[in-house]
Amino acid sequence: MSYEIIAESNESTVMAEYHSDNEKKSAYESEAELERAFIKLLQKQGYEFKKIHKEQELKDNLKEQLEKLNDYHFTPKEWDTLYSQFIANKNDDYKAKTRKIQEDPIFNLTLENGKIKNIKIIDKKNIHKNALQVIHQYSTKGGKYENRYNVSVLVNGLPLVHVELKRRGVAIREAFNQIKRYQRDSFSAEDGLFEFVQIFVISNGTSSKYYSNTTRIAQLEKNHKADTFEFTNYWADSKNNNIEDLMDFARSFFAKHSLLNVLTRYCVFTSDEVLLVMRPYQIVAAERILEKIKVAQNSKTKNQSKGYIWHTTGSGKTLTSFKSAALAKELESVSKVLFVVDRKDLDYQTMKEYDKFQKDCANSNTSTKILKEQLEDSNAKIIITTIQKLDKFVKSHLKGHAIFNEEVVMIFDECHRSQLGSMHQAITKAFKKYHLFGFTGTPIFAQNCDKNNPLGTTEQKFGNCLHQYTIIDAIRDKNVLPFRVEYHNTIKAKEGIIDNKVRAVDEKNALLDTRRIKEIAKCILERFNQATKNKKFNSILACSSIEALKKYYMAFKEEKHDLKIATIFSYSANEELDMLEDENNESANGLDKSSRDFLEGAIADYNGMFKTSFDTSDQKFQSYYKDLSQKVKDREIDLLMVVNMFLTGFDATRLNTLWVDKNLKYHGLIQAFSRANRILDSVKTHGNIVCFRDLEQDLNDALMLFGNKDAQSIALLRKYEDYLKGYTDNNKEYEGYEGLIERLLREFPLKEPIISESQKKDFIKLFGKILKLENILNSFENFKKDDYINPRDFQDYQSKYLDFYDEMRPEKGRDKEEINDDLIFEIELIKQVEVNIDYILNLIEEFAKEQGVEIQGVKTKIEPIINSSIELRNKKDLIMDFIDKYNKDQEVHAYFQDYIHQKREEEFQKLIEENRLNEEKAYLFMQHAFKGGEISFSGTEFPKIIKEKPSRFDKNSRYQEVKEKVAASLSRFFHRFCDLTSSIFKKNGVKKDEINEK
Repeated sequence: MSYEIIAESNESTVMAEYHSDNEKKSAYESEAELERAFIKLLQKQGYEFKKIHKEQELKDNLKEQLEKLNDYHFTPKEWDTLYSQFIANKNDDYKAKTRKIQEDPIFNLTLENGKIKNIKIIDKKNIHKNALQVIHQYSTKGGKYENRYNVSVLVNGLPLVHVELKRRGVAIREAFNQIKRYQRDSFSAEDGLFEFVQIFVISNGTSSKYYSNTTRIAQLEKNHKADTFEFTNYWADSKNNNIEDLMDFARSFFAKHSLLNVLTRYCVFTSDEVLLVMRPYQIVAAERILEKIKVAQNSKTKNQSKGYIWHTTGSGKTLTSFKSAALAKELESVSKVLFVVDRKDLDYQTMKEYDKFQKDCANSNTSTKILKEQLEDSNAKIIITTIQKLDKFVKSHLKGHAIFNEEVVMIFDECHRSQLGSMHQAITKAFKKYHLFGFTGTPIFAQNCDKNNPLGTTEQKFGNCLHQYTIIDAIRDKNVLPFRVEYHNTIKAKEGIIDNKVRAVDEKNALLDTRRIKEIAKCILERFNQATKNKKFNSILACSSIEALKKYYMAFKEEKHDLKIATIFSYSANEELDMLEDENNESANGLDKSSRDFLEGAIADYNGMFKTSFDTSDQKFQSYYKDLSQKVKDREIDLLMVVNMFLTGFDATRLNTLWVDKNLKYHGLIQAFSRANRILDSVKTHGNIVCFRDLEQDLNDALMLFGNKDAQSIALLRKYEDYLKGYTDNNKEYEGYEGLIERLLREFPLKEPIISESQKKDFIKLFGKILKLENILNSFENFKKDDYINPRDFQDYQSKYLDFYDEMRPEKGRDKEEINDDLIFEIELIKQVEVNIDYILNLIEEFAKEQGVEIQGVKTKIEPIINSSIELRNKKDLIMDFIDKYNKDQEVHAYFQDYIHQKREEEFQKLIEENRLNEEKAYLFMQHAFKGGEISFSGTEFPKIIKEKPSRFDKNSRYQEVKEKVAASLSRFFHRFCDLTSSIFKKNGVKKDEINEK
């Protein structure tokens, strides 16, 4: 393999460009052979191979390595103190251990002679003082299962990187699933040293990816997801060429300086206790900014440097800018780092993001007076401010200020914005020693330049592009989603109109015609559930003007629907410009009286929905903006109506649809469309764009400008017929939905059992493909599933699929793991169309009204629906028993509540007796679980409910067994009864309504 190293720096973490010269092999390669080749390559790169398979060996090596790092020999007592209090403290979980690696790696050890010595577990300043070792086949005991790990990299004796390998031909996701099981079952076993792992690497030889130790858990907590494979990353070179083959990956990612840089410089442990590992393009951007500053500092010319970073919208620019700012402030002679944003909303959003990355690391300001104080405060190293405040500060100090002569790094966010015009000139003229950098997802080029902008293009303002990562790169890497765009023609030009001015006037009037707007509102209501996957996601409606928005708001009010709709707008001088200028959303003062009164009414509607008290006065309007922003992110708003606000710089992963009745071009179009394409889970496969204007050519022009000539085929979903009939891409055949259904019916007829393991595996793969395609096809209006398969038959197939899932998932037994090697269950796709108990009760109610329907007939109709549901399968006996007891004269929902409440009390009492639990504490524990919607066994509350306490003599093995048994019983009980009843879980049986009355 040959590499071209960046000439300006010998510290680059990411290679400039790589060309693989791996020898192509034809022989079969086992997992063990792949593992040996990987370890051998690491040894060639300077890693020491150690034969460590047991915990005591790991501990002995750890002591030896830390002694070398700290140049000190521990006495037995000193080592015991360091190990038990700092390294393997029983009260520390993986988050506490991550904090030690990332933020607090030094322990003040009291030596036997009474002196204090700082002991570090990792050297973050002199990275090459850290020792790298590689071990394999390490065996753990004491966890839920005994596990043997593939390959681990030790840094100073601590396992900080774990590599899970699968043989070539096996899905890489299986390596991900394997680590998922390790995290759950065994990393915390023994002394929990494997909870120090910061980065996981997964590979099947052909493809390799990496991710942080909190990736799965953070997304699980945030989105209640079972699978987070979407958040794993590819490693790449600086030109965004992915390095996937394991041997190539080892040469680049596992190069000693690269790995140590990633671990010590390019991880961020957030205030939410989530570890973020930066992606290669983010690292390149940060390093090129630092390199530019250093070169300018070392030159004899004027101490200035410039450049901009072009990273597409949604690719994590805020994290990149934060890390750039954090590293720049550490440079010698840099006095301040100013992160300059446009308008108060982005100031607030950026401050929240920076605060998450590192609590109180940056200083925000609400006035120019506070900005002045921060600029004069030597402790305020990173300052977030708006360009408007900075401009005001400069203009109020035309005679000069001390800060103008200090070395300042300025990072401009969203540097394509036109507000950077005269303000930008004034700022750069005032500061004498500045380094100027910009971040944008959509740069200004000659083609999309506002001719009234005095500084012209982004390059004219900021200099050369230091690094680019386009929308095409991001979609390829699955860091953002492709778009599915549909166009609805809502008006036709009148015949005989020739004069362009007349036509323009006529068209504007037609576009604002109340009849047209009502028809579009009806269309949105009809399409809403389909577009948002039955309200799993939410949406934004982009209107051409405030006048148009007001008409839309009233049109929706007149229609019957159950959507939660909100709006926000403020004065903008050029609200109908195609380039999507930002409104002045700091206040509503610029609005005319009619528009402000209307906004007051809309905010009053919002207050009524959410029991809030906002209005259009300055402070309350800002509070309204922040509250609305959060509710859109939390999916508490179904439809947000805007003119320009929220169409740039706003990130909401649960937003998947943009309804567009507005002309958009170039960067304005890409910015607006990109609100809908943030990744979330396997259900959200694309961003939906529904246009009520003909923007097709504008979209193609924008993709050509910000991607390349092939951008359209990458950024946009294929046409409906391709997914239905199948298609060929890069000489690879992709089977369509029709063909897959035909294969399902032909190869797996329902009347014939699926017996062998190979048959089951084939069925799972086939049905998984069908679920994936159906998930995409459901976004097309003309897709009707019932045309291709009988609904009852599909339910029966889904039941079989879930039967095999229950049978094969590893939690059921370790002996089943091997047959699962190349299986991927698309359970999340089933969950998103999950039928709930209300649906079942409504069916029972309908059947009960039918004359002559026997109770057995009701059960026959409902049983396949329950069998095909993940959530209802474990409740089947409860529902069937309820049907037997149900009297047609009773109100079905109320009777079901009473029935379930009684059954829940009976089963919980039995569970308490069988497990000998503390009754009062058990009720309190489960009450908390039902109230919060999830059950957790971490913390101190769970052990309190167990009467049996740990013995000093059996090393906790008996007690641990009891804990696991009780946890399993409570978990089954919780998932059996959650979402079935609205009554509070209390021993006295008081219901929620009664509690509220009291």
